[in-house]
Amino acid sequence: IDITDYLAKRMLLFFGAVLALSFVLLLIVFRSLLVPLKAVLMNVLTIGAAYGIIVAVFQWGWAGGLIGIEGGPINPFIPMMLFAVVFGLSMDYEVLLLSRIREEYLRTGDANTSVADGVASTARVITAAAAIMVVVFASFTLEDMRELKIFGLGLAVAVFLDATLVRLVVVPATMELLGDRNWWIPKWFDRILPHLEIEPTQPSVPAGDEQPTPAGPAPVSVDRPRRPVASKA
Repeated sequence: IDITDYLAKRMLLFFGAVLALSFVLLLIVFRSLLVPLKAVLMNVLTIGAAYGIIVAVFQWGWAGGLIGIEGGPINPFIPMMLFAVVFGLSMDYEVLLLSRIREEYLRTGDANTSVADGVASTARVITAAAAIMVVVFASFTLEDMRELKIFGLGLAVAVFLDATLVRLVVVPATMELLGDRNWWIPKWFDRILPHLEIEPTQPSVPAGDEQPTPAGPAPVSVDRPRRPVASKA
């Protein structure tokens, strides 16, 4: 009972701290107000869906016979642990997608084209990684321990929904509707924010300053001393 009360009192604080820290880091990296807000809301949507499935199956007993469980209470530490793992995985997919979209937007300046190109270049990676995680997490439901079943089903559902419905449908559709407003930030606010890059960028060399690189080593000429020619008498 003491542990339950302790976790219940600090659960909202834990959720708020994770969401606030994620928002600040994404704000610094992507230099936008709407992009980090959207990312946090989408991650909360994924976690909420996972919580709903867990409550329906393990607490209310819906379709519990398929995995060999009956309805009952859920341990209080499970929501916190599930939140941490799901939020980390969801943010990983979000950063991968947003990085590619932002790269295309900085290159072309077209908000709609950058979203389409970003999704096209990351869809296979996100789908393949998510498929592996779903299979691994779903295998936890084969164990006898109730807590492992909860983690396995919750994580499998969360990753599946996040990688298919959220990242490849809801996020691109939202960014298409927002257009250039995705990357809006007040100039004064942008100046005071520290600069943080996910990947180091190499400085570009102007076209006029480029030096041609020789294909191979330069030939070396050797001057041989000439023999004196004797004059004929």
